[in-house]
Amino acid sequence: MSQSYSNWMDKVYLAAMIVAGFSLLIMTVIIPIGIFSRYVLNRGESWPEPVAIICMVTFTFIGAAVSYRAGSHIAVNMLTDRLPQALQTLCARVVDLLMLLISFVMFYYSYFLCADLWQQPVAEFPVLTSGQTYLPLPIGAVLLILFVIERLLFGSQENRPVVLLGNHG
Repeated sequence: MSQSYSNWMDKVYLAAMIVAGFSLLIMTVIIPIGIFSRYVLNRGESWPEPVAIICMVTFTFIGAAVSYRAGSHIAVNMLTDRLPQALQTLCARVVDLLMLLISFVMFYYSYFLCADLWQQPVAEFPVLTSGQTYLPLPIGAVLLILFVIERLLFGSQENRPVVLLGNHG
Protein backbone atom coordinates (compact mmCIF):
# COMPACT_ATOMS: atom_id res chain seq x y z
CA MET A 1 0.00 0.00 0.00
CA SER A 2 2.70 2.48 0.98
CA GLN A 3 4.76 1.80 -2.14
CA SER A 4 1.78 2.22 -4.49
CA TYR A 5 0.67 5.43 -2.75
CA SER A 6 4.18 6.85 -2.89
CA ASN A 7 4.54 5.86 -6.56
CA TRP A 8 1.26 7.65 -7.28
CA MET A 9 2.49 10.67 -5.31
CA ASP A 10 5.69 10.60 -7.38
CA LYS A 11 3.59 11.09 -10.52
CA VAL A 12 1.53 13.84 -8.87
CA TYR A 13 4.72 15.49 -7.61
CA LEU A 14 6.33 15.42 -11.06
CA ALA A 15 3.20 16.84 -12.71
CA ALA A 16 2.95 19.59 -10.09
CA MET A 17 6.64 20.42 -10.52
CA ILE A 18 6.16 20.70 -14.30
CA VAL A 19 3.11 22.96 -13.87
CA ALA A 20 4.95 25.17 -11.38
CA GLY A 21 8.02 25.32 -13.61
CA PHE A 22 6.03 26.24 -16.70
CA SER A 23 4.19 28.90 -14.71
CA LEU A 24 7.49 30.43 -13.68
CA LEU A 25 8.79 30.24 -17.24
CA ILE A 26 5.68 31.87 -18.70
CA MET A 27 5.74 34.58 -16.05
CA THR A 28 9.41 35.25 -16.82
CA VAL A 29 8.64 35.66 -20.52
CA ILE A 30 5.41 37.67 -20.11
CA ILE A 31 6.76 40.40 -17.82
CA PRO A 32 9.45 41.62 -20.26
CA ILE A 33 6.83 41.58 -23.05
CA GLY A 34 4.68 43.93 -20.99
CA ILE A 35 7.63 46.18 -20.24
CA PHE A 36 8.74 46.22 -23.88
CA SER A 37 5.21 46.98 -25.03
CA ARG A 38 4.79 49.82 -22.57
CA TYR A 39 8.15 51.56 -22.77
CA VAL A 40 9.44 50.76 -26.26
CA LEU A 41 6.26 50.48 -28.32
CA ASN A 42 4.60 53.15 -26.16
CA ARG A 43 1.36 51.21 -25.83
CA GLY A 44 0.41 49.37 -22.69
CA GLU A 45 -1.08 45.97 -23.29
CA SER A 46 -3.77 44.89 -20.84
CA TRP A 47 -3.03 41.17 -20.81
CA PRO A 48 0.58 40.72 -19.55
CA GLU A 49 -0.10 41.74 -15.96
CA PRO A 50 -3.08 39.42 -15.32
CA VAL A 51 -1.29 36.53 -17.05
CA ALA A 52 1.79 37.13 -14.89
CA ILE A 53 -0.37 37.24 -11.76
CA ILE A 54 -2.13 33.98 -12.66
CA CYS A 55 1.27 32.39 -13.28
CA MET A 56 2.60 33.74 -9.99
CA VAL A 57 -0.38 32.36 -8.05
CA THR A 58 0.03 29.00 -9.79
CA PHE A 59 3.76 28.90 -9.17
CA THR A 60 3.31 29.89 -5.52
CA PHE A 61 0.59 27.46 -4.50
CA ILE A 62 1.52 24.47 -6.64
CA GLY A 63 5.21 25.10 -6.00
CA ALA A 64 4.59 25.23 -2.25
CA ALA A 65 3.23 21.70 -2.33
CA VAL A 66 6.21 20.55 -4.39
CA SER A 67 8.71 22.16 -2.02
CA TYR A 68 6.92 20.66 1.00
CA ARG A 69 7.30 17.13 -0.34
CA ALA A 70 10.92 17.77 -1.29
CA GLY A 71 11.67 19.23 2.14
CA SER A 72 13.00 22.39 0.53
CA HIS A 73 10.50 24.74 2.17
CA ILE A 74 11.64 27.39 4.58
CA ALA A 75 12.08 26.06 8.09
CA VAL A 76 13.61 27.54 11.21
CA ASN A 77 15.21 24.68 13.12
CA MET A 78 17.28 26.61 15.62
CA LEU A 79 15.23 25.40 18.61
CA THR A 80 14.29 21.92 17.43
CA ASP A 81 17.87 21.03 16.45
CA ARG A 82 18.87 21.42 20.11
CA LEU A 83 16.15 19.06 21.40
CA PRO A 84 16.62 15.34 22.06
CA GLN A 85 15.74 13.08 19.10
CA ALA A 86 12.41 11.99 20.60
CA LEU A 87 11.26 15.58 21.00
CA GLN A 88 12.48 16.44 17.49
CA THR A 89 10.30 13.63 16.12
CA LEU A 90 7.34 14.82 18.20
CA CYS A 91 7.78 18.41 17.00
CA ALA A 92 7.98 17.21 13.39
CA ARG A 93 4.69 15.31 13.80
CA VAL A 94 3.01 18.34 15.40
CA VAL A 95 4.21 20.52 12.51
CA ASP A 96 2.85 18.00 9.99
CA LEU A 97 -0.52 17.89 11.77
CA LEU A 98 -0.68 21.69 11.86
CA MET A 99 0.24 21.75 8.18
CA LEU A 100 -2.62 19.34 7.48
CA LEU A 101 -5.01 21.60 9.41
CA ILE A 102 -3.81 24.71 7.56
CA SER A 103 -4.15 22.89 4.24
CA PHE A 104 -7.74 21.92 5.00
CA VAL A 105 -8.57 25.50 6.02
CA MET A 106 -6.89 26.80 2.87
CA PHE A 107 -8.88 24.35 0.74
CA TYR A 108 -12.16 25.23 2.44
CA TYR A 109 -11.86 28.98 1.96
CA SER A 110 -10.31 28.83 -1.49
CA TYR A 111 -12.99 26.44 -2.72
CA PHE A 112 -15.72 28.90 -1.74
CA LEU A 113 -13.71 31.80 -3.16
CA CYS A 114 -13.59 30.01 -6.53
CA ALA A 115 -17.27 29.08 -6.32
CA ASP A 116 -18.34 32.64 -5.46
CA LEU A 117 -16.28 34.15 -8.30
CA TRP A 118 -16.88 31.41 -10.88
CA GLN A 119 -19.22 33.53 -13.02
CA GLN A 120 -17.37 36.85 -12.67
CA PRO A 121 -15.40 37.54 -15.87
CA VAL A 122 -11.87 38.90 -15.91
CA ALA A 123 -11.95 42.20 -17.80
CA GLU A 124 -8.60 41.67 -19.53
CA PHE A 125 -9.41 38.02 -20.32
CA PRO A 126 -13.07 37.48 -21.19
CA VAL A 127 -12.27 33.80 -21.75
CA LEU A 128 -11.52 33.29 -18.03
CA THR A 129 -13.57 33.96 -14.95
CA SER A 130 -12.14 35.14 -11.65
CA GLY A 131 -13.03 31.81 -10.10
CA GLN A 132 -10.97 29.97 -12.68
CA THR A 133 -7.97 32.20 -12.06
CA TYR A 134 -8.04 31.25 -8.36
CA LEU A 135 -8.12 27.49 -9.05
CA PRO A 136 -4.44 27.04 -8.13
CA LEU A 137 -5.35 27.77 -4.49
CA PRO A 138 -7.63 24.77 -3.85
CA ILE A 139 -5.54 22.58 -6.15
CA GLY A 140 -2.39 23.49 -4.22
CA ALA A 141 -4.22 22.81 -0.96
CA VAL A 142 -5.27 19.35 -2.15
CA LEU A 143 -1.71 18.59 -3.22
CA LEU A 144 -0.45 19.71 0.19
CA ILE A 145 -3.04 17.50 1.91
CA LEU A 146 -1.92 14.49 -0.14
CA PHE A 147 1.77 15.16 0.54
CA VAL A 148 1.22 15.77 4.27
CA ILE A 149 -0.77 12.53 4.58
CA GLU A 150 2.06 10.73 2.80
CA ARG A 151 4.61 12.22 5.20
CA LEU A 152 2.49 11.35 8.25
CA LEU A 153 1.95 7.75 7.13
CA PHE A 154 5.25 6.89 5.47
CA GLY A 155 7.76 9.49 6.63
CA SER A 156 9.77 12.03 4.68
CA GLN A 157 10.00 11.52 0.93
CA GLU A 158 13.01 13.79 0.43
CA ASN A 159 15.27 10.94 -0.72
CA ARG A 160 12.99 9.42 -3.37
CA PRO A 161 14.63 9.38 -6.82
CA VAL A 162 11.97 11.63 -8.37
CA VAL A 163 12.44 14.19 -5.60
CA LEU A 164 16.23 14.08 -5.95
CA LEU A 165 15.90 14.59 -9.71
CA GLY A 166 18.19 17.46 -10.62
CA ASN A 167 19.76 17.77 -7.15
CA HIS A 168 23.51 17.52 -7.13
CA GLY A 169 24.07 17.59 -3.37
